[in-house]
Amino acid sequence: MKLIHIFIIALAISAGILLPASAAGDPTVQISEYQVNPPIMMPDSLGTITVVVKNTASTASIKENAGVFANDFTTTKVTDINVNIENVQLEGKGILVISKDFERVGELGPGQSLPLTFTIRAPPVTGMYYPEVWVDTTGGRSTRFPIPVNVNTPVGIQKRAIMIVESSLPDTVNPGDEIPVMLVVRNGGETSTDDVTVRINNVSNMIAPKTTDFYHIGAINANDSRTVNLVLLSDRKTPPGLFRVPVTLQYNWIDGSAHVETTSIDVMVKGKAELGFVSVETSPRRVIANQPFDLTIRIENTGTGEAKQVVATVDLPMTGTKQAFIGKIKPGNDAPAVFSLDGAKGGTYEYTTIITYVDDLGTHTISSPMSVRVIPEDNTGMFLLALLIIIVGGILGYKYWYLPRKNGNGALPWVKKS
Repeated sequence: MKLIHIFIIALAISAGILLPASAAGDPTVQISEYQVNPPIMMPDSLGTITVVVKNTASTASIKENAGVFANDFTTTKVTDINVNIENVQLEGKGILVISKDFERVGELGPGQSLPLTFTIRAPPVTGMYYPEVWVDTTGGRSTRFPIPVNVNTPVGIQKRAIMIVESSLPDTVNPGDEIPVMLVVRNGGETSTDDVTVRINNVSNMIAPKTTDFYHIGAINANDSRTVNLVLLSDRKTPPGLFRVPVTLQYNWIDGSAHVETTSIDVMVKGKAELGFVSVETSPRRVIANQPFDLTIRIENTGTGEAKQVVATVDLPMTGTKQAFIGKIKPGNDAPAVFSLDGAKGGTYEYTTIITYVDDLGTHTISSPMSVRVIPEDNTGMFLLALLIIIVGGILGYKYWYLPRKNGNGALPWVKKS
């Protein structure tokens, strides 16, 4: 009998029956990742749970003995340890599971993973729920893994980074001026953010950044802020009104996902009128004492806004029209202010011209000192007439009065003799 047993053993060894030299170990699975979407569910709302099932086993070494004796002709073979997943299900534990079980999933090799998604409905009662993922593998081995589901509760909730952009600039801007702007980028969330960038989008030829349009801020912690100072340029031909300069804010949340927000810098452009004096004329050109004349003062608008309700006054010590209503003067135009005066005595008169007007920025007043020369009356004609009368009278007196008295009885020719 002993010889028969020895013969059977030798025959089995020679036939290549494998004897493991080292146990390869049992394959195992685990839930390596999970995600609940939305992260906070409302009562009776639909959502999903995605889990990643992973084979945590690796390869193993197995020895093969092909000789008569145990130590003869030993070879080593490397083999993978797969796991066969028979069923994956989600036990609600208060959560309604809408999806069916995943049956006969199949084999997973060492280190391989498989994502699976379940559709769920939240219960009508708020609270924290812990449904379990059950993974059953061949051989009766299984894995249980709880998934926390938040149904409208503040437990464990951290608000993501909420970026807020606030701009500070002058209330009104005159076309053609530089516009200083201070941007404050603030993190109003409860987690930090990284790689924050700000871009000023140039979409108009009226208002644009003076230098760069891109600013890299970096990380901003929760409840912290960063400041960006920049300058915008406005074109002199920019019409009055509200202009929105787009701003793009890009940053990464703490989980690495990128986020983009858009806002704007609101610039209120208001035209500014600038009035000045062009010329001063009189009609007639030479003002004679005690004679009426017209005084014309031309006023021009060299600003960027329309001047409205323009009124000019002069304080000359003369009677007549000393106030002129002009109305509107557009940018680049001029208009006359005409005063009709009754005249005055000769001399030089100093006076002040005052202009009041209204533009987009409010009511304004400007003034300028001026003078007008009034020439005294010309009496040369009267003097010559009087002189002529005197001369004629002298000639007649000499001829008809002086000579008769000298040469005769002294009587004038028209005097009868007695």
